[in-house]
Amino acid sequence: MLPNRLLASAALLLAPFVTVCEANPPALSATPLISEESKTLLQLLEHVHYLNTPVTDETFQRLITGFMTDLDEQRMFFLAPDEASFLQTYGPMLGTKLRERGDLSAAFAIFSLYRDRAVARTEWVVKELEQPIDLTTDETFPVKRDDAPWPATMAEADALWRARIKLELIPDLLNGKSMDDARATVTKRYERMRKNLEELEASDVEEIFLSSLTRLYDPHSTFFSAETYEDFSISMRLSLVGIGALLASEDGYCVVKELIPGGPAQLSKELQVNDKIIAVAQGAAEPVDVIGMNLRKVVNMIRGQKGTEIRLTTVPADAADDSVQRQIVLVRDVVQLNDSRAKATIEEVPTADGGTMPIGVIDIPSFYGPVDEGDASGADSKSVTADVEELVTKLKASGVRGIVLDLRRNGGGLLGEAVDLTGLFIPKGVVVQVRDSLGQISDKRDTNPKVAYDGPLMVLTSRYSASASEIVAGALQNYGRAIIVGDSSTHGKGTVQAVLEMKTFLPRATLAGNRAGAAKLTIQKFYLPNGSSTQQKGVIPDISLPAIEDYLPIGEADLPNSLPWDTIAPAGIRGRQLDSMLCDHLRNATRMRVNTLEEFDFLKARIAWLREREERQEISVNLEKRRAMKTDDEKFREEMKTRQNALAELNFVQKDVVLDSVAQSDNEAPTQQELLDKANGEEDADLKPFDVHMREALRVLRDAIEVAPEPRDWTQSTAMIAALTKPRPATPAVIERN
Repeated sequence: MLPNRLLASAALLLAPFVTVCEANPPALSATPLISEESKTLLQLLEHVHYLNTPVTDETFQRLITGFMTDLDEQRMFFLAPDEASFLQTYGPMLGTKLRERGDLSAAFAIFSLYRDRAVARTEWVVKELEQPIDLTTDETFPVKRDDAPWPATMAEADALWRARIKLELIPDLLNGKSMDDARATVTKRYERMRKNLEELEASDVEEIFLSSLTRLYDPHSTFFSAETYEDFSISMRLSLVGIGALLASEDGYCVVKELIPGGPAQLSKELQVNDKIIAVAQGAAEPVDVIGMNLRKVVNMIRGQKGTEIRLTTVPADAADDSVQRQIVLVRDVVQLNDSRAKATIEEVPTADGGTMPIGVIDIPSFYGPVDEGDASGADSKSVTADVEELVTKLKASGVRGIVLDLRRNGGGLLGEAVDLTGLFIPKGVVVQVRDSLGQISDKRDTNPKVAYDGPLMVLTSRYSASASEIVAGALQNYGRAIIVGDSSTHGKGTVQAVLEMKTFLPRATLAGNRAGAAKLTIQKFYLPNGSSTQQKGVIPDISLPAIEDYLPIGEADLPNSLPWDTIAPAGIRGRQLDSMLCDHLRNATRMRVNTLEEFDFLKARIAWLREREERQEISVNLEKRRAMKTDDEKFREEMKTRQNALAELNFVQKDVVLDSVAQSDNEAPTQQELLDKANGEEDADLKPFDVHMREALRVLRDAIEVAPEPRDWTQSTAMIAALTKPRPATPAVIERN
C-alpha cells in the first residue's frame, strides 16, 4: 500500500489537494528550490536541533535504509538485493552531495524503482484477482512486517502478495459481500493506488526523503513541503468546518491519530484514536472505499458544510482484524470551543459507614488559551486556567471534600496555561525547567501567591496524557500537592518543537515566486522541578491501575529514535513528595479492590483479550477459520457489553457543574451532542457508560481523605504514622461489593 510517510498528518479540516494525473509518470528531479531546501535543512539539523550534532556518514547510510522503509513499510516491494545495491551505489557520496549541492538524485532513483515496482505489482494483483483464489488452505499472513527483512527474491515476494490478496478479500466476505464484489473492491483499491503513485511530484519525494533524515534525529522532527506546510498551518486553526480529528496514512489505511476536544468526532464517543477509516459516505449515499486513497483526498471527502451528515466505516483499534467494522454517523460542525472547555461534575462516593463523600471531578481536555498575549477578545480569550478556577470555586461552594483533575485525554496545549493552572494549587514556585541545544537551562514558574484550592487533590492520567499534561501532573507530584493515579506512565513526550519556514533562510532569487516548505525540529527538552525529564518515562503515578493502553505501542518510548530520558539539577522547590506510608496504604486498598471487585474482573478480561490480539504475530487467511474468529470476537463483545451495562447500574450519583458562559451560550442553539443524537437515533443508548479508572480514582482520594483530611499531612511521616495507627472501620474494598 502507499507509504505511511507519504503525507504528513493532516487535520480533517483541510483544503482540497489538487493533483493532475498523467498517463505516464514523468522522471522526477530536484528543482533549484528543492536543492536549496535540502542543503538548508541539513544545516538546521546540525545547528538548531536539540542534539546539536553533525550528520555523520553512518547517519547517511541509515538514511538510505530508512527512506526505503518509509516508502515500503511492509517490506513487500523492494527486495533484499536492492538495499545492498543502493548502499553500495549511493552510500559513500550521499552526505557530500547532499551537503554541498542539495543533490537528491539518490532519493529520486530509489523512489523511481519503488514506483516502478509498485505500479507493476498493482497490475500483477489485478491479474491475480481474476484467477481462482483458494481460501481453504492453512496459510497465514504476518501481522507486522515493518521489522521483517525484504524478500530475497521476486518469487518470495509473490508468495507474500498472494497471501496479502486473500487477507484483503476476507473482510468483505465476512461482512456479507460476494466474492465478485470483494474482488471488485480490492481491484479498485489497487487501481487507485497506482493512480496515486503516478500523481506524485518531486516535492512529495523531497518531503519523504528529508523527513526520513529528520526522524533519524528524533520522531517529532519532520520536513513539510509547501503544500503540507499550508495544511499544517490550517490545522492549527479552530475555525474550519469538519469532524475534528487528525488523520495519518499507515500502510494505505487512514488512521485516526488524535481527536480535537469539542469536535464532532470526540463528542460522539464513537470514533477513537487508532481506529482505521476504510470507507466514507456523504449522507445517504453509498460508501466509498478509501483504503489506499491519497490522504488529502480522504480529508477532502470528510470536509463539508456545517450541519451535514457523514458516515464513516471504521475498523476499531482493538479489532481482531479488518472484518470487524462499525458504521459511525457524524454531523460536520465548526469545532466549538465551549465543547472543548473544562467541565466538572460532583460524584457521591460511597464510604465505609454507608454514607457518601462528595468529590469534584474537573475534566480538562486541553490547555487552551489566548493565542496571542494581550488578546482579550473573541473565542481565543477563553483560558483553561480561568475556567478551572471558576469550576474550583463552584465545587468548593458545593461542599466537595476533594477534587480530581482528569487529564487522561489531554494531549497538551499552551505551556503558559499549564504553568498558570499548576499555580492554582501551589503558592509559588518552579513548574517546569527547559534545556536547549546549548545546554542552557531556564525555568517557567508560578509567580502568583494566590491559591485557588488547597484541599485534597488528585490527578488522573493515562498513556494519552502528554506534554503539558505531564508537566502539570509531574509538578504537582514533585510538590506533594496531588496524588497521581493512572496507567503505568503518561505518554512521555518531553520535547519542544519549533516550525522554521524555509523562506527565512533561502536566497530570494531561489524562491522566485515559488512557495517554500518548512522544518519542524525539536529544539528543547522539558524537565520537572526535581530535575527529572518527562521524556520517554513520562510521569509514573503513585497508584497504578490495570490498563489496556499499557499493552499498546502508543508511548514516546515506542517511537523510533526518541530522545533518551535524563536528568538535570533540581530547582529549589518548597515541598516534597507524598509520604511512602500513605502511598503504601492507598496501594494496598487499591490492590484489594482490584482482586475483589467485579468491575476489575471485567477490565482484566478486556485487557487480556486485547493483549492476545496485540501480541499475535500472524493471522489466518483461511475463510472458515476467520469466520470462527469473528464469531468468537462478536460473542466476546456482546458479553462485555452485557457486563458493562450491568455494572453501570452501580455508577455513583453524579451532578454536573457548568461554567457560567457555557450555560448561557448552550441555551442559544442545539448542542453538537443533540445533533449527533439525532443523526444516530437510539443506536448509542444500548451501551451505558462505565468508567472503571475514574471510579477507582475517586475511591483512592476518598481513602486519602479518610486517613488525613488535610493534604499538608500527606507529606509528613509523623502525621502519617499517627493517622494510619488510629482504629479504622472495615476497608471499603470489602464493604463495597459489586
